[in-house]
Amino acid sequence: MIAVTGATGNVGRELVRILTEEGAAVTALSRNPPDDRHHLRADLTEPASLRPVLIGAEALFLLLTGAFAAAGGSPAEILKYAADAGVRRVVLLSSQGVGTRPESESHGRIGRTWEDEVRRSGLEWTILRPGGFHSNAFGWAESIRAHRTVAAPFAEVGLPTVDPADIAAVAAAALRAPGHAGRIHVLTGPEAITPREQAAAIGAALGEPIHFAELSRAEAFEQMTTFMPAPIAETTLDILGAPTPEEARITPDVQRVLGRAPRPFAAWAERNADAFR
Repeated sequence: MIAVTGATGNVGRELVRILTEEGAAVTALSRNPPDDRHHLRADLTEPASLRPVLIGAEALFLLLTGAFAAAGGSPAEILKYAADAGVRRVVLLSSQGVGTRPESESHGRIGRTWEDEVRRSGLEWTILRPGGFHSNAFGWAESIRAHRTVAAPFAEVGLPTVDPADIAAVAAAALRAPGHAGRIHVLTGPEAITPREQAAAIGAALGEPIHFAELSRAEAFEQMTTFMPAPIAETTLDILGAPTPEEARITPDVQRVLGRAPRPFAAWAERNADAFR
């Protein structure tokens, strides 16, 4: 059996679907599970809540959130409960920033601490380090639905964002197939794409033009700090506006693991067009 934390999120939901379709026994875990017999409540900030739901699990997909970090959470206790329950393999969803922004508290240091604890857990481990998600564009959904407008900074700076469904597919392989123990997979999409191009791709999926309004860094910072701490907003804007060569690089890891190219943003936009109608 495979236990999946964050099972209602962009990656976890797709991972549960993939594993179920492959015939794996899955326990889907989240803080606020839907009314579904396959989903169980588990709050990672209360590690003891995992004890009963991990019994019988052989592998664990571990997603740790900003709320977990804000609560001062440490994966060490979670991993101990997992090992005691019989889990032998863990796949951690980390962040590319651990490697590219090691000086950043939010994007590098916390993630590095979590990765180190996974390495010390005694479990067979795999770490996934995705870059930006295609699904970050859901943040534009309200303005697109209401005004057919996207407002974002750094209109012409491209990054190889990755489809959450591809992250989930790599996670499924790492949870079930041999050859991933002790590996770090850095996951990107197949091409660098700018915010302006993302807006155009959503417009193409809708069959309607989308107006793009470029924000200044200061305007974007003011907007972002309404829903995230200022240091995280600053580092995020650094990545969006002045990515390092490593952050701009298209990696081969999705292709290597899945035997196919990662999905482009345009395909994600087509698949999720209803969210923007």
